[in-house]
Amino acid sequence: MPLAGNATLEEQDPEIFHLIEAEKNRQWKCLELIASENFTSRAVMDCLGSCLTNKYAEGLPNARYYGGNEVIDKIEILCQQRALTAYGLDADKWGVNVQPYSGSPANFAVYTALLRPHDRIMGLDLPSGGHLTHGFYTYSKAEKTRKAVSATSVYFESLPYRVNAETGLIDFDKLAEQAALFKPAMIVCGGSAYPRDWDYAAFRKIADDNGSLLMCDMAHYSGLVVTKEHNSPFEYCDIVTTTTHKSLRGPRAGMIFFCRDERNFETKINNAVFPALQGGPHEHQIAGIAAQLKEVQSPEFKAYVQQLKANAKILAKTLTDLGYSMCTGGTENHLILWDLRPQGVTGSKIEKLCDLVCITLNKNAVLGDRSALTPGGVRVGTPALTSRGFKEADFVQVANFLDRAVKLCIEIQATSGKKLVDFVKAAEAHEDVKQLRRDVNALATSFEMPGFKVSEMRNKTIEE
Repeated sequence: MPLAGNATLEEQDPEIFHLIEAEKNRQWKCLELIASENFTSRAVMDCLGSCLTNKYAEGLPNARYYGGNEVIDKIEILCQQRALTAYGLDADKWGVNVQPYSGSPANFAVYTALLRPHDRIMGLDLPSGGHLTHGFYTYSKAEKTRKAVSATSVYFESLPYRVNAETGLIDFDKLAEQAALFKPAMIVCGGSAYPRDWDYAAFRKIADDNGSLLMCDMAHYSGLVVTKEHNSPFEYCDIVTTTTHKSLRGPRAGMIFFCRDERNFETKINNAVFPALQGGPHEHQIAGIAAQLKEVQSPEFKAYVQQLKANAKILAKTLTDLGYSMCTGGTENHLILWDLRPQGVTGSKIEKLCDLVCITLNKNAVLGDRSALTPGGVRVGTPALTSRGFKEADFVQVANFLDRAVKLCIEIQATSGKKLVDFVKAAEAHEDVKQLRRDVNALATSFEMPGFKVSEMRNKTIEE
């Protein structure tokens, strides 16, 4: 009798198998423009689907709570070494924990380790390009009170700083003024939708003036930092966190880098990750991180990052030339934040229409927005399509597709009204929407896919 557990997924669970094949089909025939998404390599996927998923490894290398971790220890130590080497860090001055399951748990582990409940933090406001985990909260009209959105704003007191309303750039004068009054225990720099580089020296001065710790969350542009195509936070920050997917193009996981000095961040952060917040680390993910950290040190990966920056610039320029407004006037990294309020459409409607034509992007708050559900902008990024081999000329074509999508959105909205459900129903029946989808599919399917071979796909259906 065959041993249980050796059947293929297709044999054991055809339903899930065909859903995965359907997702491959979607990724192949669509234009992936979500700035936080990327296409990881087959090498990383081999790690994620390996026997490492079988092993429990609570604790740290050479200090586990389970036996049988001789090989696991070697993998995790190699991952740590590669992380420090990739970012050019001295192991005597910096350490790294590679066990966080993702970026949000990594950030909360830092807060748990270094702050006390109700300590004060300052992070970039979400409509200014920040992230939920940096202390975002809203005001509830119904409840007539502040409403915490993330755990950060539940357990800590938060005062977000903002960008300048005119330039879209971080207002350091205002930040310094607010910090002098608020006296935060920690200032967080880094964001999820800020299209410019970061002035870490300015943050460091404000932190020092107020006795604050300085943490950088470089999750979205980590791939640019590792290739020296973006300013490095390590010279100025006490703590640096990152995800390992996004522009780094690895598996979905997180890392925490910490200064090694008399403040003993290492013990505090390691204890916050485990046992305070997590159980056993996902060693298949850690192997995937290690594999990707080898790739990011190659000349090919640096060329990739340079290309995604060039693609973002031409995308922003083409859209600007077509009459659209880019927050901050352009980009210095892998993303653009596109303000659609002058066109009278919401980011949520553009997102829905783009979904119908196989363009994937996300609605995003822009400065002045009051609702995250119906914001006035969209965020567009270049990492995923650059991984597929798109160059500047291809992104000019992408920009023209986006222009057609906006014009269709305006036209359909004029007859369908403002309700999203009516808008989507009208868009689904519109012949020009169907033609745009065909044009998008034609471009997308002319490129190969990282991670799996198109020739081996079981589902190559393209709807007419």
